[in-house]
Amino acid sequence: MNRYLNCLAFALLGLPVVTAAHVVLEQQTAPAGSYYKGTFRVGHGCEGSPTTAITIRLPEPMASVKPMVKPGWTVTVRTEKLAQPLMHHGKPVGEAVVEVSWTGGPLADAHYDEFALMMKLPDAPGRRWFKVMQLCERGANDWSQIPAEGQGMRDVKMPAAVLDLLPAESRPHH
Repeated sequence: MNRYLNCLAFALLGLPVVTAAHVVLEQQTAPAGSYYKGTFRVGHGCEGSPTTAITIRLPEPMASVKPMVKPGWTVTVRTEKLAQPLMHHGKPVGEAVVEVSWTGGPLADAHYDEFALMMKLPDAPGRRWFKVMQLCERGANDWSQIPAEGQGMRDVKMPAAVLDLLPAESRPHH
């Protein structure tokens, strides 16, 4: 049994580690223009205090955003009218989701949870930053900092969640 545990521990050392100190996207790359399930992982509360609300601000309007419901949490979606309509399934969309909030819980500091959105991603490739506000019974964490040119995620104290949109693969049309 000890040999098994030693092998398991050694194998785990080779796995990539995502720090629990931030709100991060589980999958940090996706093809531009695709449908994408964005799973935001919340790894802790606010200096020991349980989380009572998570608000995700979208980096830009998207034609379709659907939050996943969670038992014990209430979902609120905020939309805004668009200056330029977006096309979705061949029809113009004049209003888009800009923010999604979950309130309730609470999520104890000793536990983690995931909050998910199904989104139709923009067609243009590039890096997108999702700003996340985490409210707790005592205090808050504003995960909204975007590293400056030449900086990495470790260079900012409260980094926003990042998604890299990759160029859509060209597919032959039949």
